[in-house]
Amino acid sequence: MKTKPFGAIAVIAAASAFANPALAEDCGSVSIAEMNWASAELMANVDALILELGFGCDVTLVPGATETTFASMETRGQPDVAPELWINAVRTALDAAKETGALLALNDGPITDLGEGWWITPEFAAAHPELDTVEKVLERPDLFPHPEDPSRGAFMGCPAGWGCQLINANLFRAFEMEEKGWRLVDPGSAAGLDGSMARAAERGEPWFGYYWSPTAMIGRYEMVLLPFETDWAGSENWNACIALSEQDCLEPQPTSWTTTEVETVVTERFMEAAGPATAYFEARVFPGEAMNAMLVYMNDNQATGEEAAFEFLANHEDVWTEWVSEEVAARVRAGL
Repeated sequence: MKTKPFGAIAVIAAASAFANPALAEDCGSVSIAEMNWASAELMANVDALILELGFGCDVTLVPGATETTFASMETRGQPDVAPELWINAVRTALDAAKETGALLALNDGPITDLGEGWWITPEFAAAHPELDTVEKVLERPDLFPHPEDPSRGAFMGCPAGWGCQLINANLFRAFEMEEKGWRLVDPGSAAGLDGSMARAAERGEPWFGYYWSPTAMIGRYEMVLLPFETDWAGSENWNACIALSEQDCLEPQPTSWTTTEVETVVTERFMEAAGPATAYFEARVFPGEAMNAMLVYMNDNQATGEEAAFEFLANHEDVWTEWVSEEVAARVRAGL
C-alpha cells in the first residue's frame, strides 16, 4: 500500500500532538483514503487536518479509487476511512461487509445536493420558471435549437465510452425524445461536454444536458438540476435495461434518475480505536454549494487537496465548526 506524507499539516500537527499527548493517545493512528477526484481529495485533507489538529490523531493519506480502496478495506482493513465512497459501484460487497461488522457507514450523506441528472443554465431557469421539471422541458425542444438543425432541440449526452452514455441514450428513447423533436448530441469528450456548457452559460444561451455534482462546472456556472415528474420505475428497469447497451435494452421504461448514494465508510478497527474522532465523521457534512465553490477554487488555482483544505478551513468556519466541539474548533484555529 502506497502512502504519502502529509506535508505542512504533519509539521503543524506534530507540534499539536506534542502539546496535547493525551489527544494522540485517545485517537492513535488513522489512515484515510485520498481518492483520485477533486472533491474526495479535498475531503480527505480536511478530515486529516481536523483529526490531527483537533483530535491529535496521527494521520496517513493513502492514494486510492472507489473499487481499489473498497477492496483494500474489505480484505485488509486498510485504510481506516473512505471519506467519499460512491457505493453504487460496490453495493453488494459493501452490504456483505456491513453484515459482518468489518465495515460501517458512519455518514450516509457526507455531501448534500450531489448526484447525476439533467441540467439547465440559471439564466434559462429564471427566464422560464414554468419549465421546472424534465418533462416540461421535453415539451419545448424549440427553446434549445440544435446548431446544425435548428428545427430540432439539442440534448447534450455523454461522450462515447462513458457508462452514462448508455443511460442517457436509453432515457432518450424511453421518453420518446426523438418523436418530441430532440436530437441526442455526443460531445465527443469530457472537454467537449464542459466546453458546450461553458459556452452556453457564458453567452447566455440555453443548454440542456447531462452532468453531475459536486463538480467545478456546476459550481462555476450555478447550473440547475431538473427534477423528474416520472416516478422511479424500479431497479430491474434501470440495472437490467437503462444501464445497458441499446441491444440489451429493447423496451426502456421512463423513469427518474437512480439515487446517487455516497457514504463515509470506516473499518471495524477504526471504530474500536479512534474514540471521539468517530463522532466527527458522523457530523461532518459538506453543503453542496460550499463543495462546488471549493472545486472552482481548486480548478482556478490548480490547488492540491492539502492547499484547498487550508483554504476551506480558513474561509468556511461557518460550515466546519458545526461538526466539532468549540474546544476542538479552538485547537484547529490555533493550528492554522
